[in-house]
Amino acid sequence: MDHEKVPAASGEIVSQGSAIITGSSGLIGSECVSFLDARGWEVNGVDNNMRREFFGPDGDTTRNLERLQGGTRRFTHHAIDIRDRVKIDELFAARRPDLVVHCAAQPSHDLAASRPFDDFEVNALGTLNLLEAARRYAPESPFVFMSTNKVYGDAPNEIALVELETRWDYACANGIDESMRIDATMHSIFGASKVAADVMVQEYGRYFGMPTVCFRGGCLTGPRHSGAELHGFLAYIARALKEGRTYRIFGYGGKQVRDNIHSFDVCQAILVFADSPRRGDHICYISDNSAFLHDYPEWNLTIPIEEILRQLAP
Repeated sequence: MDHEKVPAASGEIVSQGSAIITGSSGLIGSECVSFLDARGWEVNGVDNNMRREFFGPDGDTTRNLERLQGGTRRFTHHAIDIRDRVKIDELFAARRPDLVVHCAAQPSHDLAASRPFDDFEVNALGTLNLLEAARRYAPESPFVFMSTNKVYGDAPNEIALVELETRWDYACANGIDESMRIDATMHSIFGASKVAADVMVQEYGRYFGMPTVCFRGGCLTGPRHSGAELHGFLAYIARALKEGRTYRIFGYGGKQVRDNIHSFDVCQAILVFADSPRRGDHICYISDNSAFLHDYPEWNLTIPIEEILRQLAP
C-alpha cells in the first residue's frame, strides 16, 4: 500500500493517505471518517442521506454530517448517489484513493421487499460502480466492503439450538464462521442483493487481483447510529426509552440473540486490513472472529457490551 506511515502520540505506527468512504454519514461510515481523520488521512465521504428516504426522520443522518464537518480537519463531503456511475467514476478519477471503505447500503429486509429495485440498485449496482471505478483508478488500493451476515440466509438456523429461560443459544457451536454456505437457503430480497455485491467484491479480488475484503457484519452499533424500528435495534431501544416510545418485539418470544460490535472496533479492523491486505480475501465478521484474528492478531475487540450500552443510554 503506497502511503506514508507516521507515529501516533501513543507511539504506535498508523497510516496516512487518502480514502473514499461511502455511507460516510452513517454509523460505520461516520466512525471511519473520524477514525481516519484523527490519524492524518484525507477523507472523501460519499453520502446523499438516502437513509432518511428509507426510514423517515429517524433515519436522518444530517447530525452526523454536521458533526463531521465541524470536528474533522481533512474531510470533504460529496452528496453523490452511488448508483450514479458517471459521478462515482469522476470522483475516483480525481481522488485516486489509497483506501476505499464501502458502507453505503439499503439495509432493511422489509423495505427491500416493498422496494426491490431500489434495494438491488443501491446494494448490488452501486457496489459494482465502485468496484469498477476502483479497478480503473486505484487497483492496488484496499477495498473494504461492509457486507452482512444476511448473505448466509436461513442456513445458520440449521445449527442445533437450545432454548433457555431468557434466550436462545447454540447447543454446541461457538458461532458462525466463513465456512457457512450462502446458497440453497432463503435470504430475503435484501440478503440476495447483498450476496450479489459480496460475491462481486470477491470476484474483483480474485479475477482482477485487487485487494478486496468482505466484512460480514451482524449487529454493528454505537452512539452515532440513527436507529430506526426497521434497522439498528440496539440504538432504537435507547431512542425508544429516551422518547417514551413503545418498543415492539418481533418474534421468537423476545428470546432471539444477536452479538453486537462497536463501530470503533470495526474501524480498527478496517485499518489493520488496509495496512496488510490480502487479495480476494473473504472474511466472516460475526460471532466467530477466529479467521480474522489469525490473519491480524494485532486486532481485538476493545469495547464490551456494557460500555456500548452506557454510550447508548438515554
